[in-house]
Amino acid sequence: MALFNRKSTATPTAAETPAVDPALAALTGDYAIDPAHSSIGFTVRHAMVTNVRGSFGEHEGSLKLDGADPANSAASIDVKIASVDTGIADRDGHLVSGDFFDAQKFPLMTFRSTRAEQLGGDKYRVTGDLTIKDVTRPLAIDLEFNGSATDVYGNERVGFEGSADILRSDWGLTWNAALETGGVMVSDKVKLNFDISAIKAAAPQA
Repeated sequence: MALFNRKSTATPTAAETPAVDPALAALTGDYAIDPAHSSIGFTVRHAMVTNVRGSFGEHEGSLKLDGADPANSAASIDVKIASVDTGIADRDGHLVSGDFFDAQKFPLMTFRSTRAEQLGGDKYRVTGDLTIKDVTRPLAIDLEFNGSATDVYGNERVGFEGSADILRSDWGLTWNAALETGGVMVSDKVKLNFDISAIKAAAPQA
């Protein structure tokens, strides 16, 4: 089921204007990201030979979905840098230090969307501004819409998963160490991974 409909460049007549899919229209609304069932993480090459994976345990965000007019859809995410977890306490301590994120001075990583578009089927691209260490640069995140469901507690949920590749140096994350065999300890390229479950807000009472 496509969440965003690609708009035609031609101006349709009244007879040609397609009806809004009721299933899509029903998704329209405001959603809160459920941190207990969502993950925001990263993968980075270590010592040129293997990957290190980590995630941020504390984050919050919101989605505004418009099934009839995707241009009105938006996303906002705040991530607490100090919640980083790679499974190694010493490494996590290094990541939050001044060598990398400097979490004491810059406690949050944020994303604010500016555009959403359909790539085909249930695949989308959300473009926005990613801010790390007070450096803001554009980021495009490719997402797949996993569907919607009502959970056992009566919550209406939507799910998305996706990823984006960045160069950490673009955001001032430049620490590294040279290897004796050539290359560096930490790659500049980092893959960000998103697995999002969001709960629809209750409709306001009349």
